[in-house]
Amino acid sequence: MITKLSQLDLTKTYSYADYVTWKLNERVELMKGLIIKMSPAPSSQHQSISMNLAGIIFQHLKGKNCKVFSAPFDVRLINKRKSTTDKEITTVVQPDLCIICDLKKVDERGCLGSPDLIIEILSKGNTKKELENKFDLYQENGVKEYWVVQPGDETVVVFDLIRGKYQYRKIYSNDGVVPVKVIKGLEIDLKEVFEI
Repeated sequence: MITKLSQLDLTKTYSYADYVTWKLNERVELMKGLIIKMSPAPSSQHQSISMNLAGIIFQHLKGKNCKVFSAPFDVRLINKRKSTTDKEITTVVQPDLCIICDLKKVDERGCLGSPDLIIEILSKGNTKKELENKFDLYQENGVKEYWVVQPGDETVVVFDLIRGKYQYRKIYSNDGVVPVKVIKGLEIDLKEVFEI
């Protein structure tokens, strides 16, 4: 049984079938089969931002067909061949928040397929390479809207998927209001999000 990251070969590729057998204390993600160590426990500021966003979104979605989920929540992204068996899935991410409107994608293990919106809140441990990889991954897998929240300068960078490519929409500052394109009528006041 795998209980420590040191028991795994970090140069080898793995599948979701492997991932579900591990009993690790550390949180990891799989990106195209490679193990990516996640940052240690998020800061209190990170958690406050996440909870504020989740609360606003949850209230708006009550009684609607979409749901918001927060980490840790496994999102199994399907490769271009639409392979859905555990052995064929090689990408499992745990976004800080995601909105899913096709609830058939949700099962007891998380989400199988792409959420409609993914929100990542940056931590000190995030690397530029990790951000680039996730940007490419979410674009390839058809995530319609992608937000990167930067707690340090209290901004949100938003990308919209248009004809299969992410288009930069805007950087919203802490006094701005961000419209959520995938959810009609939902606008998020960033003053409430960055309130600690």
